[in-house]
Amino acid sequence: MFEGYMSRKNRDKTVKFEVPVKMYRIGDVVRHTPFTRQTIHNYTTMGLIQESDWTEGGHRLYDEKVFERLARIAELRKTTTLAEIRKILRKSERLSKERD
Repeated sequence: MFEGYMSRKNRDKTVKFEVPVKMYRIGDVVRHTPFTRQTIHNYTTMGLIQESDWTEGGHRLYDEKVFERLARIAELRKTTTLAEIRKILRKSERLSKERD
């Protein structure tokens, strides 16, 4: 949630509004990470990462959280198989939901 002021003369009146989440196409994710397009696609189909939305043309869109998730996967990948990573991530998600 973002708080802003309406105008200079109404400084005592704040307006609250939500800033839209930045969405990234797969090419954007590839440009900003060490992963290939195929790896991003594979990780999506395996459930390691999840698209947040789709374009009207059917392209996957990812939110900013995907970069943190990919960084975690990259770190785990050094010593762990993809199957084990999937279990670790699912367990982490389950624990997170239980806390909420």
